[in-house]
Amino acid sequence: MTVKAKPILDGKFWILEDQGSRVGTLRVDENDKYIVSNSTGISSFTRSSLALTFGKDFFETKATITSADGPEDINGYSTSTTPYNTMYDIKRNLPLFTKSDKSKSLYCAGYYIIRFDKGWVKSHCPKLITLERYPYNGPFKSELEMRSELSRVNR
Repeated sequence: MTVKAKPILDGKFWILEDQGSRVGTLRVDENDKYIVSNSTGISSFTRSSLALTFGKDFFETKATITSADGPEDINGYSTSTTPYNTMYDIKRNLPLFTKSDKSKSLYCAGYYIIRFDKGWVKSHCPKLITLERYPYNGPFKSELEMRSELSRVNR
């Protein structure tokens, strides 16, 4: 059993994983004690006793942060998750993707404003069917562009 602490809040909260599956949580309390919660119960440790119990490379170094121009990007438009089956609808100028390899639901990358009955609403990566049913403006490459257009149409 090789348990690793994957940081969620840097220096405050971790998910404990054993070969990729979650086995518990770790947090620091106000007295700098490390509290481990798992299926066997709740235990308290000091930093040095954690290293003795779980090994010296127990803590992963940093939380993984994905960049905006990484795989979560289609033609310069951001996505909310890792995109699969990416395509571009030339007729409507929409960057499309699915959220899993076998999914049939298409989502549109980027920021949009959509006009529902109650008025214009901002949206990030809406479903294609939503854009087919309601009037919209977009896609926008940044949230700032989308907010600017939203304030313009609300005047």
